[in-house]
Amino acid sequence: GSAVTRHGYGGSVAGVRVLEAGHPIPDESGLQAATMIGELIGRVGPEDLVLCLLSGGGSALVAATVRGVTLDDLAATTRLLLGSGATIDEINAVRRHLSTLQGGRLARRLLPATAITLALSDVVGDRPEAIASGPTVPDPTTFDDAIGVLRRRRLWKRLPSSVQEHLTDGAAGEVEETPKPGDPAFRETVFEVVGNNGAFLAGLERAASDEGC
Repeated sequence: GSAVTRHGYGGSVAGVRVLEAGHPIPDESGLQAATMIGELIGRVGPEDLVLCLLSGGGSALVAATVRGVTLDDLAATTRLLLGSGATIDEINAVRRHLSTLQGGRLARRLLPATAITLALSDVVGDRPEAIASGPTVPDPTTFDDAIGVLRRRRLWKRLPSSVQEHLTDGAAGEVEETPKPGDPAFRETVFEVVGNNGAFLAGLERAASDEGC
């Protein structure tokens, strides 16, 4: 197994290689994490069951950059988005189109194995594609959507040229889109939210009630 967490939060898990990486800005450790996960994917066979455990922050922790876009380019783009006031949905629409794992691409690479994803949601509404940028679920957004976000936020001209070129090529159909609902990539996948902010608050309420508060 492989696990990735924020710097300062790592630990020892039997049989699992644990890496610490940067959040919210991706760093070199996040690039190493993407390589580590890619190596694990390469050993998965059709009879295997893959358990994917997700929580918020996964978008930054695993820097699975696309060809032609460097880690510095991805970090610069992330800083621009965070500083622009963009919503998490807008940020993830861009990040999903700059990743080889997010936006359903992990599910595509795991075929024909069966994949079960258990997620801890940190987003209102628990939308699967919003949790860690949805590596094992369909992506409802497109390259055009990502470009639209960057133009609305007046960031397009400030982006690294490699990011502009990749997104433009994608919008022109020269780069494969992220998998959408109904794509064969999801025929052997299961996704379940096992915890969210509502469940956390309900637990606090029960605990407080038990203490007579």
